[in-house]
Amino acid sequence: MAIYAVGDIQGCYSVLQRLLERIVFDPAVDRLWVVGDMVNRGPESVQTLRFLRNLGEAATVVLGNHDLYLLMVAAGHRRLDDDDTLFQVIEAPDRDELLAWVASRPLMHVDGVFAMVHAGLLPQWSVARAAELAAEVCAALVGYGAQDLLKHLGGNEPDMWSEDLSGLERYRVVVNALTRMRFCAADGRMALEAKGSPMRAPAGTMPWFATPERMSRTHTIVCGHWSALGFYRAPGLIALDSGCVWGGKLTAVRLDDGAVFQVQA
Repeated sequence: MAIYAVGDIQGCYSVLQRLLERIVFDPAVDRLWVVGDMVNRGPESVQTLRFLRNLGEAATVVLGNHDLYLLMVAAGHRRLDDDDTLFQVIEAPDRDELLAWVASRPLMHVDGVFAMVHAGLLPQWSVARAAELAAEVCAALVGYGAQDLLKHLGGNEPDMWSEDLSGLERYRVVVNALTRMRFCAADGRMALEAKGSPMRAPAGTMPWFATPERMSRTHTIVCGHWSALGFYRAPGLIALDSGCVWGGKLTAVRLDDGAVFQVQA
């Protein structure tokens, strides 16, 4: 059995299939980890969701910001932008089943020395603490207050974690860190509007994985979200968003031995 972690698919189903053919992926024995952003901007979001759902236990998927955005749009709490392609899912005959499956995906997955999230972890969170907080939000996403959570999930405030936070503010910080963050200060204050190259960090911030006292260095963090960073590997980090939906590549890493596989979009 091999475990392959794959970067942001974003509705590029055909590219995903070419990548899986290249690695000779066998769902009977292999496992596929997906770092989130299954949907949007690409032309085949609904096909991507159906395929990953049908893989069953062969696929482990964490939610990205575009996946949560899909849930917010479907619930009527956000409007589609001109470059969104989520109408494919919204108008699908099996939309309810697909949306329920998306809502039930975790925000974080930990297995052995690896921890998978879409974006990153705040420096003051250990992997165990981050997993606890992720589980809190996921329980709310499928609970009685799910609609209220989806309605108020957007926004950049608070921009910093505190154990004193509660309710929607607490959930928003956790979600923003796990699914949107690229840059933060050493104390964990997030610069959520910044999207560019790591060399263009806003004043007083740095890439989240470069914070000097990051408590999650006990694990190798597998993530995506940052196409301007591209495929990037460093001790304790595997970043997999190589800009497939923007005409770049879709990247997979075999976690067992670190082998890298890429196909051009």
